[in-house]
Amino acid sequence: MENTTAFGVFDALIWSGAAVSVVGLAGLIWCIVKVWRARRAQLDDEGMRTVMARVLPLNMGALFLSVIGLMLVIVGIFLA
Repeated sequence: MENTTAFGVFDALIWSGAAVSVVGLAGLIWCIVKVWRARRAQLDDEGMRTVMARVLPLNMGALFLSVIGLMLVIVGIFLA
């Protein structure tokens, strides 16, 4: 049985995965900018550690979102 709809379930899986990946990529870019600004501010060692401690969990979460999004895209392509 063929899928006669113009926008199927697998297309939705691919596009939602792409959207999740873009959100993760935006988070990674935000983390890079945040650390870059801290480096340009020439913070002392303790200040830099504080910035890094705040950015690290967000960086890991953004990386996780990017990976999950790419996995959704790949699964959608394989199932289509």
